[in-house]
Amino acid sequence: MATDFSFDIVSDFDRQELVNAVDQTVREIKSRYDLKGTNSEVTLEEKTITITTDSEMTLGSIQDLLQTKAAKRGLSLKVFDFGEAEKAGGNRLRQVVTLKKGVPSDLAKQITKLIRDNLKKVQPTIQGDAVRVSAKSKDDLQTVIQLLKNEDFPVALQFTNYR
Repeated sequence: MATDFSFDIVSDFDRQELVNAVDQTVREIKSRYDLKGTNSEVTLEEKTITITTDSEMTLGSIQDLLQTKAAKRGLSLKVFDFGEAEKAGGNRLRQVVTLKKGVPSDLAKQITKLIRDNLKKVQPTIQGDAVRVSAKSKDDLQTVIQLLKNEDFPVALQFTNYR
């Protein structure tokens, strides 16, 4: 009886933890002495976070604050793609932070090539914004996970649907 084992390689984040991290950041902005009078705002949309503030220095502080709160909640800092700070009306700065979700197709091709080059008994296939890896042995799948954990990819990778 030859059963295949498989798992999916995805890039995702816990939305509720992100909401909590943004809420904590907003609360700390309101209470911190150095950020109190800056009239700063952090708003979370579906695929972006918008930071609006009055100077480069406070923008840097808010970025650090957001990243610290996210890291404490178990979110990878690779989900944040900080855009350029742009001028907003009234001597203010706006920065849009794009939230990275899903494995881009070029990275999926790179991952499948890496797996094929290093392990011959494993079959990686690209499925939308995820990569499914299947093999006859669970040990081969564990080897793939270790191989990918040792690489440094521009997105945070998770291994799901392990069967």
